[in-house]
Amino acid sequence: MTKQLSDLGRFSDPSLVILTCLADGPKHGYAMITEGERLGVNLGLGTLYGALNRLERMGLIEALPPQNRRRPYRITPTGVDFLKHHLECLSRIIEVSTEKLGVTA
Repeated sequence: MTKQLSDLGRFSDPSLVILTCLADGPKHGYAMITEGERLGVNLGLGTLYGALNRLERMGLIEALPPQNRRRPYRITPTGVDFLKHHLECLSRIIEVSTEKLGVTA
């Protein structure tokens, strides 16, 4: 993973939620906000569109042509790799943390 992509982890919460939302296909902003709420995350418009811009600049997502005045986005292959890598890291963190705390996940 490039240094540029490893630096992305510093704003991982909204980014990981957005990438997770896009993992099963393209979505527009409102659909991502709705799915984020289902995941227990409140993505405000400023947070969402700021993160979308960063993710697009980094090549992790791409904007598609507008449909009915809404712009859908899709995850790129690099975005899929980034998401998988960070999910593996989160899984290890959860495993170690729950072991240290003596709780079950």
